[in-house]
Amino acid sequence: MLGQQLLNGVVLGAVYALFALGFTLIFGVLGVINLTYGFYFSAGAFLALYFTQGLGISMMLALLLAGIVTGGIAVILDGLLLTPLRRAKAPELASLMVTLGATLFLYSLMSAYFGTDIRRLPPKVFTNVGFNWLGLHIETSQLLILVTMVVIVSGLGWLTQRTRMGLAIRALAENGTAAQLAGINAGAVTRIVSFLSGGIGGLAGVLIGMNYNAIEPYMGEQMMLKGFAVVIMGGLGNIRGALVAGLMLGVLETLTAGYIGSSLKDAVGFGLAVLTLWVRPVGLFGRATIKRA
Repeated sequence: MLGQQLLNGVVLGAVYALFALGFTLIFGVLGVINLTYGFYFSAGAFLALYFTQGLGISMMLALLLAGIVTGGIAVILDGLLLTPLRRAKAPELASLMVTLGATLFLYSLMSAYFGTDIRRLPPKVFTNVGFNWLGLHIETSQLLILVTMVVIVSGLGWLTQRTRMGLAIRALAENGTAAQLAGINAGAVTRIVSFLSGGIGGLAGVLIGMNYNAIEPYMGEQMMLKGFAVVIMGGLGNIRGALVAGLMLGVLETLTAGYIGSSLKDAVGFGLAVLTLWVRPVGLFGRATIKRA
């Protein structure tokens, strides 16, 4: 029983970690809290539904296409909403308010078009087969979530640490002005970061939709709250922190639901976030910044 609960918690935590990876990538590199990120989660799930139900393509191809298209949507929204604010050197609160308004508009638009009813993926495109291994019951969707998380985390690590583009991304995150003076194209790097983060958010939406076979417009809004908790716990802008905190939150939520009560599950993340802010405001893996007069 405990082993199964731990497995379920790791799978749930992998989705939290994937979602938070893109969110913390935006903040760590671009320095903004982009509230439209939750919309990418919902958009990815609905795109996969359209690709499989409307076009009849395979689930694996739909997963890949949903991530790519959602990444493109993220680039467009960043260009429309945040690029003008960067040019005007607007304060951080401006980006928060603009993305909040955009998020409310996009969710309302999606609800008006698709309705608020829960939708299901076509059974013929994805059969969630279960199998037993070492006394644990594992489903295909759970295995896919874990494999995707490993691939995304490994790919991000390789990109940021082993490539020239990763060097440019890290330079922009460290000091945007100095990076531009060194000849780095900040606009191009911003678009790449937006594409990556949007794509990761869209993939997370597809995976959670597959795992629970439930897709609805406001699913991203619910995940956004968990994403905030994970990012606060792991440290704003810290990719490793988002991974560890996401897995930890998923395991603790599952154990709470299984052994204490499902009604307390959602309180775990926010309780941990508040506790982290009290004890270590920069997060588990965050770094305190020194401000000089």
